[in-house]
Parts: sequence; C-alpha cells; structure tokens
Amino acid sequence: MRVLFVCSGNSENFDIIPFIKAQGDSLVALGAQVEYFPVIGKGLVGYLKAGIKLRKYLKTENFDLIHAHFSLSGWAAVIGAGKIPVVLSLMGDDAQGNYIGMNKIEFKSRLFTLSTKLIQPFVEVIISKSENLEKHVYLKGRSIVIPNGINTQVFNPNINVRKQDLGLATDKQQVLFLGSKSRKGKNFLLAQKAVALINSSQVELINPFPLRHQDIPKYLNTVDVLVLTSFMEGSPNVVKEAMACNCPIVATDVGDVKWVLGETEGCYIASFDPSDFAEKIKSALAFARQKGRTNGGQRITELGLDSETIAQRVLHVYKQVIAKNRGSVFCGEGISKEKDNFQEEIFR
Repeated sequence: MRVLFVCSGNSENFDIIPFIKAQGDSLVALGAQVEYFPVIGKGLVGYLKAGIKLRKYLKTENFDLIHAHFSLSGWAAVIGAGKIPVVLSLMGDDAQGNYIGMNKIEFKSRLFTLSTKLIQPFVEVIISKSENLEKHVYLKGRSIVIPNGINTQVFNPNINVRKQDLGLATDKQQVLFLGSKSRKGKNFLLAQKAVALINSSQVELINPFPLRHQDIPKYLNTVDVLVLTSFMEGSPNVVKEAMACNCPIVATDVGDVKWVLGETEGCYIASFDPSDFAEKIKSALAFARQKGRTNGGQRITELGLDSETIAQRVLHVYKQVIAKNRGSVFCGEGISKEKDNFQEEIFR
C-alpha cells in the first residue's frame, strides 16, 4: 500500500509536524509505504495552488490513497487527487474554530469551520480525533473517531534524566506548560495565575517552548506536573504523552482529556477558575512528593492509545477505502464480503 500524506509544511520548527510524522512512521512499521506532500503557502489561495502542484506531481507518481491532515490540506488533496481516494483527518481548529477565550472563537477561523463543512462530500472518510470534533461532521456515514496514538517506545517512564541535566533547579518542583505562550487558545495566563496563587518559592512554572520533539519525554519524566489550560482541544497529544510517561497532570475539561485521564491517581481535571486550578496543582504536587509517578502508561495501554493499535485502526480504514474505490471488498478479519455493507462494517 502506497499512501501520500498531504499536510502543512509551514511550521517554523518542523518539516513535518511531529504527530503527523509519528502516525506515518507507525503505519510504515505495519508495512505501508508513506510519503509526504507538504503544503508550502498559507491561506486558502496557498492551499488551492498546492492542489494544482499536487495534480502535476501525481502525473508521474502512483498512490493507492491520499490522507490529508486539516481541512485546507484536504482541499489541496481533493483538487490534486484525480481518481485517488482521499481520507481527511480533522485536527481541531478546522472543525470547531480557534478559541481565544471561554466560548469565544476567533472570527477569521470561521473560514476553517466553513471549509470543513464544504469539503465533506468530496472525501471518502473523515477521521476526527475526538467526539467533540466529530460533532462538526454532518455526513455521519463517512465519519469515524480515531485519536492520535502515542509511541510508547519513545514516551515511557524508563528515561533516565535528572533535573540538572535539563538545567532545572533540584530544590524546586516544576510545573510544565508545553504550549505556546503567545497562542491565546492555550491560555497560558491561567497557568501563570494559578502558580502565583500557590505563592511558594519551591514551585516554579516552566515553559521550554519551542522544544525539540525528542526532548519532550525528557521533560515529562523529570518535571513534577504537566498543566494544560486550553480553552478548547480535540485530543491533545501532550496529555497522552504525559500519561505514557506517568507524569502527574492538571488539565481543563477539554476534548477527550477527561476520558484519557479516567480515574488515574495524580491526574486532575480543573475549572478555568485560577483558585481551583491552583488547588488542583497543589494536589498534584503533593502526589508527586509522596508517591512520585502515576500509572498513566497503564491507562494508555488499556485505552488502546499506543501508536501500533491506532495504526492498525487507520490501516483498516485505508484498506476499506481502497477496496471500495476499486469496486471490490477487502476480505480481512471481521469484514463483510458484501460490497453494500461497506459503510456499516468500516464504522461498526
């Protein structure tokens, strides 16, 4: 199977966004051939131009399927695909808009949500990372929820790193905020206010951003608490990565965070009230002092959020889409041999 990932190539820090590359790597590990077509250029016009470039590229290249990440990348894929089937992954902002406050959406991000509505008839399958994103998919017969998986070979509690190795104070507890302080939707101000309310010289808020992806597990295995203060998310990877590293967590109730945390001791859901968030951080810090690490990694395994399990689910979708496009039905385990049962079987 030869699959082309169409995704943004506009990041200042990465050629391919790490979690997209990680999904590609997990599919390669299962035998798929994955290549990338990064879209260079911003705005609707940039993505439309990318679609024309993609069509020219596909005149000399053969792929079984195109997997687009983000609805604007989806338009580039649809324009360039020709007869190649397209699968679209919704990433968050494209489905629900860019939240810049509680229930406040940035006006210009409405373009993304409109794009998501308009593109649905032109793709074979729409993958949402969480149920709150899937609510924005009106073609339910093409919809499925598959979160991003976590590479537990990379994110695990067995990394031997000391605080001094990262330049962190050994006589303090660190509260880690891994998002961009400048993105309003990440709500760094809440983290600042909450830590200030703790009013302890033994607690510090750190924000090593931007951070190389390979360094993230080092921090998650070293700090005392990860905080996520976002106004809205889909299925935030950093929470799953922290869980895989057994790191205590305090997070707002956004996306699928509550489901991921479950009843894991040392992990807490907090409101947007700074006082409540501060109290939850205190509880997480106390847990870190008394018990050290959580059992979050076990929870990730139980939920099937490891990259291999998720890759198997994605690969199953690919096989069904390719079979449908070729007028046949993939007769794998649990798959109906009747072509008319395709939609029922793929989303069962």
